[in-house]
Amino acid sequence: MSLNRVNLLTQGATSGFVLLWGCAAIFTRLGLDHASPLALLIFRFAIALGTLMLIGCFRRRWLPARGTRWQVILTGLMLIGGYSVCYFQAMAHGVTPGLIATIMGIQPILTLCIVERRMQGFRLAGLVLALSGLILLVWRSLSASHLPVSGVIFALAALLFMTLGAILQKKIRQPPADVLPLQYGISLVLCVCLLPADVFYVSYTPAFFISVLFLGVLISVVAQLLLYRLLSAGSIVNVTSLFYLVPVITAVLDYLLLGNTLPWSAVAGMGAILLGIMMVFRAPRPQAA
Repeated sequence: MSLNRVNLLTQGATSGFVLLWGCAAIFTRLGLDHASPLALLIFRFAIALGTLMLIGCFRRRWLPARGTRWQVILTGLMLIGGYSVCYFQAMAHGVTPGLIATIMGIQPILTLCIVERRMQGFRLAGLVLALSGLILLVWRSLSASHLPVSGVIFALAALLFMTLGAILQKKIRQPPADVLPLQYGISLVLCVCLLPADVFYVSYTPAFFISVLFLGVLISVVAQLLLYRLLSAGSIVNVTSLFYLVPVITAVLDYLLLGNTLPWSAVAGMGAILLGIMMVFRAPRPQAA
């Protein structure tokens, strides 16, 4: 495969991932308006698992290699199960999308501190600039939030699970379609086990089905496959920094679909995010630990 074709495929995967992940917040909010967090996750993970099993029928493979399955299970519990449960619970406990986006925006900086032996000024500056742009972009949501303690704790737990899970997933050298069925299976079991600690309700409306199908197929399967492929092919700091672009896509969709105008601070924030991401990707990478 030629270098130009590889670059084109990588750019396509990156664009597809950012676009899909940017839509996730809108459909998550829509789903939580019609179901409890665990109910929405159980339906989402069940649909994702069924889709992956169908894909496995054509590939004739459903499980990762022997000797790696416990590592795959642990990674899935963090990156999919633990992260999703804490993220949904944070929103259900009153954390605004802007606040949780800002907390999750710490992830690339935290990842940089963990995985790289020496801190690179230009690279760190790009991440800080992107984080500053994120704060500007979601400033209205931040100013309206009341910092619910329980919700913030769940959001910080989601940050920790996502960061550690992404680092573990980077070390798995297997096709994403080989590991995702087991990871979604164990995440589904986790949600079922947590049911006694939470309420379960679903309003079977068209909006709920649209939301859960979008989250179950396009986010949990397509976007997750793209994320794993990007993690296996590139720098983990570069890949996680792409999450800064997600609120930009969400804000643009909010404007185009719902007509909510963007203040000057949001526009300035988008510019800072794009400039910061460019700095991260242009900086030479030091040797990873």
